[in-house]
Amino acid sequence: MPPSAPDAAPSPSSAPSSGPPAAPGRAATRWLVLGVICLAQLTVILDNTVLSVAIPSLTVDLGASTADVQWMINAYSLVQSGLLLTAGNSADRYGRKKMLAIGLALFGLASLGAALATSPGMLIAARAGMGVGGALLVTTTLAVVMQIFDDAERPKAIGIWSSVSSLGFAAGPLIGGVLLDHFWWGSLFLVNLPVAVLALCAVIALVPESRSPGAEKPDPLGAVLSMIGMVGVVFAIISGPVDGWLSGKVLISAAIGFAGLALFALWELHTPHPMLDMHFFRNRRFIGAVSGGILVAFGMGGSMFLLTQHLQLVLGYEPLEAGLRMAPLAVTVVLINFTGFGARLLPRLGTPGMIVSGMSLLAGGLALIATLGGSGYGGMLAGLIVMGAGVALAMPAMANAIMSAIPPAKAGVGAGVNGTLMEFGQGLGVAVLGAVLTARFQALLPVAAAGAGSLAAALARTGSAAERTVVHDAFAAGIRTGQLAGAVAVFLGGLLAAVLLRRAERSSGEPSGPPAADEVPAAAE
Repeated sequence: MPPSAPDAAPSPSSAPSSGPPAAPGRAATRWLVLGVICLAQLTVILDNTVLSVAIPSLTVDLGASTADVQWMINAYSLVQSGLLLTAGNSADRYGRKKMLAIGLALFGLASLGAALATSPGMLIAARAGMGVGGALLVTTTLAVVMQIFDDAERPKAIGIWSSVSSLGFAAGPLIGGVLLDHFWWGSLFLVNLPVAVLALCAVIALVPESRSPGAEKPDPLGAVLSMIGMVGVVFAIISGPVDGWLSGKVLISAAIGFAGLALFALWELHTPHPMLDMHFFRNRRFIGAVSGGILVAFGMGGSMFLLTQHLQLVLGYEPLEAGLRMAPLAVTVVLINFTGFGARLLPRLGTPGMIVSGMSLLAGGLALIATLGGSGYGGMLAGLIVMGAGVALAMPAMANAIMSAIPPAKAGVGAGVNGTLMEFGQGLGVAVLGAVLTARFQALLPVAAAGAGSLAAALARTGSAAERTVVHDAFAAGIRTGQLAGAVAVFLGGLLAAVLLRRAERSSGEPSGPPAADEVPAAAE
């Protein structure tokens, strides 16, 4: 197939800058490939949230302490977030198909190890191994989408990929609850094995190989600094709600993380072969997409954190019931993106219009839940549907804007940036909106419960039914305040991202970063 870009010089060893075309025998299978990698992506996202419902079982069966449980949950996200940029860079350099296959194999083997674990230490180690495989999968799945779809089909493909991510994030507790109702906690990991095997076979048979030019040298120091920076920041965000934001552990971790990221940026500016070219940050389109991406993830992560507490602690639902009642958000995302509605809307509204529309809907859904959700589930249902519509419009447009602002030869790094933004934004949303909830809750507590850091602790200090009612009302008010704060942040973020992207589109002479290197399919080398 000849190059599709009109200004690309034909070359037997290069493909057009928009990504390598699918081989004739593979063209008809691209949607099948998308289905397979989305299944792998769903499994990775599920494992970010599914373990939370198994905490009681793990405590009894493995004799796990509170610290052990925290590490079982956090080892996965810490390792994954720390390796995202490195994994994306490795995929660009050594081959995206190869790294996708390695990621699936590692994820499957580590899942088996987790299911067979007989001690907290074994499960923590297995979860860390799953984090390594997950980092490779998160980056290579999106990079492969960029590789096998052309510009016309890519928005719909990215929309489907994004909706699967949203589905996994929302459905984790629900699926975990269903499995634990019928099987032991190891089933949460065993279900990954057939998915990994099926996906691995399909990847080997169907996915074409591609990578960046082999002349580029590795950047080991950049990889180490990015890992130190991301792990430090994410660990501080995770530990803050538990240990206190001004505790020594949180402050030291945050200091190490930000210092690592600062050193990473300085190094990447001066090394001749950077893992992440910092000149991308001169591109207004990239900056707008990054800003919006963080705030979409901020709204999603923070709102899910508040919604689970709203359903269980304010409205009184059991964990599985709460998971079922959150499903409309994910269902709305899936319906809009799998039907291609968002992709058809993109040419009419443009990327800035899609982003501001989606983030306005997300903010509106949060505001609806805050104002109407306190009296029952009906108001919350309306808010969840509106939120789902917003996520379905904003997230694919954001991911497409980020990936479009980075040369195709750096598709893996672009996917790493997108994944890093999601991890950082979600953690930031939990931290900030959780802090708003706590501050408002404590300000409204009766004197007898003053200073309590949680609903349970406040109720334990009360001595009458009237005081318990005041405590419950204070907690509900704290959740409403957090949701409204999230709505304002998401709405303003949407406006900011749209303005930056609109200016980038109107600025015809704006540099878009260094020129893209040609994509080199491995088969042609």
